[in-house]
Amino acid sequence: MIKPLRVACTALAAVAFASCGYHTAGKAVKLPADLHTIAIPMFENHTTSYRVEQTLTSAVVREFNTRTNYRVEHRDDRAADATLHGAVTAVYISPLTYDPTTGRTSSALVTVLMRVTLTGRDGKVLFDNPNYNFRQQYEVSREVSSFFQEESPALERLSRDFARTLVSNILENY
Repeated sequence: MIKPLRVACTALAAVAFASCGYHTAGKAVKLPADLHTIAIPMFENHTTSYRVEQTLTSAVVREFNTRTNYRVEHRDDRAADATLHGAVTAVYISPLTYDPTTGRTSSALVTVLMRVTLTGRDGKVLFDNPNYNFRQQYEVSREVSSFFQEESPALERLSRDFARTLVSNILENY
């Protein structure tokens, strides 16, 4: 009697553990073979950060142009086979370390939250991820006379990372 119970428990555990695994926040389907043109209009900016949407959109357009054979339109063109819409939902800048002598911030972390959807001409959602979250650390200048704002280069690096990840996720049906 114990042996059939043990077999049943083992089989149940195998089924339960087989369903566990890695899962991403986004949803994608295989891109259609007849997709040749992608419209990428300027991303929306729901934050008070100046021009962050322009930096992110430019990086995504550049990544699609360099890594794919798709023709990229820079506006919401109804003739395009698919349209990629993005929105910056939040930008946070947080101090990471402090200078022990002055008490001033010596490094900071910029965090950008994004929402992205790729929709086919027929309205079918080809890719959707409402939870992109990217971070980039940067040093804060200590000398006022040689002050150089490092936040913009950090945002550029973050944008390139985001664009590489987004295009990979779309192409790999992630």
